[in-house]
Amino acid sequence: MESILVLAHTETDGTLGRPALEALGAAKNLSVALGGADLRVGLVGGNVQPAAHGIATCGAKRIFAAAGPDFSQPRYATDAAATEAICRVAAASIVLASGTSRWSRVLSGVAQRLGGRADTHVTNILTDCGRVSVNRWFYRQRMEAVLQRDPRPWFILVDPGSQPAWRGDAGSATVEAVAVDLPASCQRTTILGVREPAGAAQTIRPDAELLFVTGAGWTKKQADGQTHAAEAEELIRDFLRLSRASLGSSKSLVDLSGEGQAVLSFLSHLNQIGQTGATPRHPKGLATCCHGEEPHTVGWRFITERRAISLDPNCGWARGKADVLYVADAFAVMAKVNELLASAGNA
Repeated sequence: MESILVLAHTETDGTLGRPALEALGAAKNLSVALGGADLRVGLVGGNVQPAAHGIATCGAKRIFAAAGPDFSQPRYATDAAATEAICRVAAASIVLASGTSRWSRVLSGVAQRLGGRADTHVTNILTDCGRVSVNRWFYRQRMEAVLQRDPRPWFILVDPGSQPAWRGDAGSATVEAVAVDLPASCQRTTILGVREPAGAAQTIRPDAELLFVTGAGWTKKQADGQTHAAEAEELIRDFLRLSRASLGSSKSLVDLSGEGQAVLSFLSHLNQIGQTGATPRHPKGLATCCHGEEPHTVGWRFITERRAISLDPNCGWARGKADVLYVADAFAVMAKVNELLASAGNA
């Protein structure tokens, strides 16, 4: 009989972020599909009690924790030691965690220490006659595989955004502290601080309802024979401010900076969507001035509702890649959209 352990690291306020709750939701569904397999939770962080109380009604039989100042910040040595200790105490056959940067850095090494196996970028977990299998994508999200493993423990890192988050009432939870042996060699790395852009300058918002993607057409010559990069920047910035959307870009646009052409100053390769970029999972997506061909649209594979604005009625978006295609000038459309958003009180 399989037993399941969910690993989660706390946020700075001691609670669990959405990715952790998605992993917990996947674990709950797997437990039910396996006929009520034992569910346990392992928490890592500076203060884990708020997180434990927040998931008190999730049905976990035991909640383990490695807590304290040594675990408040991500660090491979301490995270690996804490995870190994929790896994040994929990003795679960399947270990689920969200594919955050913190867990992705650690869990393959922990699987090696415990003689197990690890699979990353999992987008679905299935059961058939008590046998567990996972789905994941390869080659820039262009090929899907279904995998099964015999060795245990099996570490499964679930891609954030691919699962519904667990929802339930808070309560009172008892946490079992796990002792972790931390020699001085595990504490040599220290985090001096965090640098991040101001809220108004932040363009990548994983939790946004809408993904707004810009293409190279924004910086090309328009109907008057001139480029309007400054106007494009203003329109896009205003839309992001008014809608709180997340900003993406085609590779062709972010590459323009190396070609000496007009560019949008706030774009970087971190915004890149597609075969050579990210594959975000927003409920809605709007592509503007993008051609809609396969290398670009592969990054939209997990967008639920896809719309596009393009002057070319025969572009890739028109060939079944978008749910709705607006054949129109993106400058005019977005100017009107911004006007409507501002009049609706979003300013």
